[in-house]
Amino acid sequence: MPDEPPSRHRFTDLYRVTVQPLRRYLTRLLGDPAEAQDIAHDAYLRVYPKIEDQTAEKPEALLYTTARRLAFNRLKRRKISPFIPGEANLEIAASPQPGVAQQVMAHQEFQQLEQAIAHLPEGCRTVLLLRKIELLSHREISARLGIAVSTVEKQHARALRLLRTALSAGTAPTASLPLSQPETRP
Repeated sequence: MPDEPPSRHRFTDLYRVTVQPLRRYLTRLLGDPAEAQDIAHDAYLRVYPKIEDQTAEKPEALLYTTARRLAFNRLKRRKISPFIPGEANLEIAASPQPGVAQQVMAHQEFQQLEQAIAHLPEGCRTVLLLRKIELLSHREISARLGIAVSTVEKQHARALRLLRTALSAGTAPTASLPLSQPETRP
């Protein structure tokens, strides 16, 4: 290749002479041959323009200095963010399962909900369970219980309101109003 510019010939010679020793050096620094190869590639890319315009007085020293700095930056990033793409860091990954505290809290909340539902007035509780557990429509509940659809809607709304109040206060709902008497809204 006699037509190649001297700078390209100079870079090719530098690459041939330094590629294996540079990768070994970076592998010792980083502990990973694949990562060392990536850093070496980046270092060659950064040094190439200096060699091409012939501003690098000592290209090999510039290459090793650039590669060492890139390796140190990679090591710093590892300390900040221990997750490396493609690696399974199972010992430091968060578990997809809820912790003991979350399980205990969920169990307590479920017990409060069960207790609050148990303290609902009979009609409200029946309508709520048919609607939320059996997933029946208001019309289907009306047909099953033999009551008007509007009554089902009112009892469902009342059950939800009593549950919301009971759960926010941490107490069981009270059936202070009879089922046949309309509620007044605050």
